[in-house]
Amino acid sequence: MAQQRLFKGITPYLFVAPAVFVLAFTCLYPVIKGFELSFYDWSLGTPIESRKYIGWENFVWAWQDPALFNSIKVTLLFTAFAVTAELFLGLLIAFLLEKGIKGIVVLRTVFIMPIMIAPVVVGLLWRYLFDANFGLINYIVSLLGFEPKVWLGTPGLALPAVIITDIWQWTPFMFILFLAGLQSLPKDPVEAAHVDGATTWQVIRQVKLPLLAPVIWVAVILRIIDAFRSLEVMFIMTFGGPGRETEVLSLNIYKTAFMSQRLGLAAVNAIFLLAFILLFSMAFLIIARPALSRK
Repeated sequence: MAQQRLFKGITPYLFVAPAVFVLAFTCLYPVIKGFELSFYDWSLGTPIESRKYIGWENFVWAWQDPALFNSIKVTLLFTAFAVTAELFLGLLIAFLLEKGIKGIVVLRTVFIMPIMIAPVVVGLLWRYLFDANFGLINYIVSLLGFEPKVWLGTPGLALPAVIITDIWQWTPFMFILFLAGLQSLPKDPVEAAHVDGATTWQVIRQVKLPLLAPVIWVAVILRIIDAFRSLEVMFIMTFGGPGRETEVLSLNIYKTAFMSQRLGLAAVNAIFLLAFILLFSMAFLIIARPALSRK
């Protein structure tokens, strides 16, 4: 009898164990090896036996590197503006398309198309749209009577251009989550608010948004994590330029590893990226705990 109880108690863990093992190997092992690499001076293309142990020197160098702090600033600006715009646009489109209208299936398909396109293709598409010589953006600007700009090569314009590209690609992700959340809300509170004479805006602000809060928090956390890891679009559109204006932390890590060939320093920068993602995720989860725990 005791053996049966013991077997019954460990059975769930036995079922979960393979998945835990795979995740631990594929996620934790690279992190551990990356942290180990951060203590070495090792150039790309050389044998691993040639690496030199230098202790905390890579961490000291990274702490004194202006390029690292610039990439952190760019990453924070990019994430803040892009995710905020995607949040509000996603909510707006979800509320507009919440009720069934003629052709809603076609509209939903059109809205979600950007997230089905590979990031490299998105980068190429918007690079051509922002092209100074034959881009569609400059053509529209000239039709409106304004002077065409070198969008991706001008300080002050390149980062907004990249942010616009990210908004175009990832607003549909927010829209899908919010629309699914709206359609799953209980109808009784909404109907009661209408019976009490509440306006549409009052129903949205005082009933729907509070009920949708868990979905909103989850969507924001997921997008912040993904925005911190953004690389492909910047790589294709600007490669971090002009200067380092669009060099996000992921791109800084790539350049340090594959152009400067300083793998140890790149590992340190990757640790900084991981730390930022963990800190922001934990902070948002703590702030969102009341909404996420709401039944």
